[in-house]
Amino acid sequence: MIKFLLWLILLVVCWPLALLALVLYPFVWLLMLPFKLIGLTVDALFSFLKAMLMLPARVLRGPGT
Repeated sequence: MIKFLLWLILLVVCWPLALLALVLYPFVWLLMLPFKLIGLTVDALFSFLKAMLMLPARVLRGPGT
């Protein structure tokens, strides 16, 4: 909603730039998609490594906590 309101303000202030942003937004999204997927993969990998490193401590702690 905030992005839409900012776009409306840009439309009032400088309508050619607002129309250019409207046209270029899907292309920018497509260019950023691989980086988002890489970020998701790296985050999952670090979560997995953290779980593997903390496993002995969780096993030694025992049940009930």
